[in-house]
Amino acid sequence: MSTFRELLVEQLSDIHSAETQIVQALPKMIDAANDPDLKKAFSHHLEETRAQIQRLEEAFGELGESPTGKACQGMKGLLKEGEEALDTPVAGPLRDALLIAGAQRVEHYEISAYGTAIAWAKQLDLDEVADLLDETLEEESAADEKLTSIAEGGLLEAGVNEEAVSRR
Repeated sequence: MSTFRELLVEQLSDIHSAETQIVQALPKMIDAANDPDLKKAFSHHLEETRAQIQRLEEAFGELGESPTGKACQGMKGLLKEGEEALDTPVAGPLRDALLIAGAQRVEHYEISAYGTAIAWAKQLDLDEVADLLDETLEEESAADEKLTSIAEGGLLEAGVNEEAVSRR
């Protein structure tokens, strides 16, 4: 890489790989989740992630580029850690708490990656690309907030974390 634009394309390729890996991981998480709201949130995010991949491909089209095919090692590691929750011999709210923790690590990684890519696209005056990425950033932030809500609950219902604590 010798230009800032090439750096952006590399960043977008990394994000594309990450999103593709997430699409492969989410069905297992949906199956493993016990809480109906968590299952619903994971299912919704699976559909969002598929749309996010399409948006990334649109961004590549705006740039006249395509993803490099290089695997995102950061996401690979996060998802491997998350798979440990699937292999852990706990169930119910304890497993759900582990799933939420892993999913939020993934969301925070994505939020960081998209934030960087948006800043770089703006620096390069690539407003259309920045707008596409910003739409996804908003979805990732909303997914993170939804996971927090499921974990913490609300005034009228206990969250997954409280249920996990009560199972001594």
